[in-house]
Amino acid sequence: MENKRVLLGMSGGVDSSVAAILLKNQGYEVIGVTLELLKESDKCNPTMYADAKNVCDTLGMPYYVFNYYSEFKKYVVQDFINCYSNCKTPNPCIECNKYIKFGIMYEKAKELGCNYIATGHYAKTEYSKEYNKWVLKKSKAGKKDQSYVLWNMPQELVEHVLFPLSDFENKEQIREIAQKYNLKVANKPDSEDICFVLDGNYKKFLEKNSNIKPKQGNIVNNKGEILGKHTGLYNYTIGQRKGLGISNKVPLFVLGFNKGKNEVIVGEEKELYKKEIIVTDINLVLVNEIKEPMEVEVKTRYSAKVAKATIIQKDNQIKVIFEEPQRAITPGQSAVFYKGDVLVGGGKIN
Repeated sequence: MENKRVLLGMSGGVDSSVAAILLKNQGYEVIGVTLELLKESDKCNPTMYADAKNVCDTLGMPYYVFNYYSEFKKYVVQDFINCYSNCKTPNPCIECNKYIKFGIMYEKAKELGCNYIATGHYAKTEYSKEYNKWVLKKSKAGKKDQSYVLWNMPQELVEHVLFPLSDFENKEQIREIAQKYNLKVANKPDSEDICFVLDGNYKKFLEKNSNIKPKQGNIVNNKGEILGKHTGLYNYTIGQRKGLGISNKVPLFVLGFNKGKNEVIVGEEKELYKKEIIVTDINLVLVNEIKEPMEVEVKTRYSAKVAKATIIQKDNQIKVIFEEPQRAITPGQSAVFYKGDVLVGGGKIN
């Protein structure tokens, strides 16, 4: 008989709460869990545990809280700091998914005798006859699809992950279900910010929690000509135009950084476009390796549209050759590859 026990990650929000309802209605034995990742004083969502426990009590589910504060700090917060120290722009949700939700939480699920883990992500897992294996796919949620932040999931885990919200197209449908079941969280607002940056001010967070401090340097063009002064490399992102404090006859944008010389490099908009990039730290979900050049669609940031490209793997890195040059590609962000709705894999932009 199939083991239908599932460990559901719960944030106290409406998505994971409705995921619990849907799983129970599909005949799963659901255990709710909240992973404690921040100290009491650092929580963005102070009612998280009470809200999650209330949902579990309402639905007659067991509920646990497990503390992984030190692991979260090591794998997620420290990576965030390291990226900015090296002039890269991190995506902490991707690290959290890799190490915490689909790493530590899956290990905890096995300890508790669960065959599955589930989350309130908008994504989909299913068995594909075309590929003869379990695949990770985009959900029906359009712009809210979250498959982009899941590319780091281990291939062997895909068949053990459930995304109950995969077929919903908008949040209103989710809230309606929560209201129908009289859940207190039905109208709870979404949390959009980085969970450990309480006020949304990541610059202040970096200054307080790392050796990164305001350090003035030069703003230069590609010829090395000094055009102005900057307030610290971490205050700028590739593609940024505003706040440079430079008057120029054509608009200038941040193109990159020279960490050794403490310089911000700027140029015209046309210089922001790239036809090729190298991706490292790769994880392939659909295949074990890319043996031949593969035509795919690529997303280079969560909110970006997909772009057609060819990917070529050499050892532990992938070269991405775009059909059309792409604007403001940012080191530290992820490039994620798709075949239609099926996620092939991804990696970090170098």
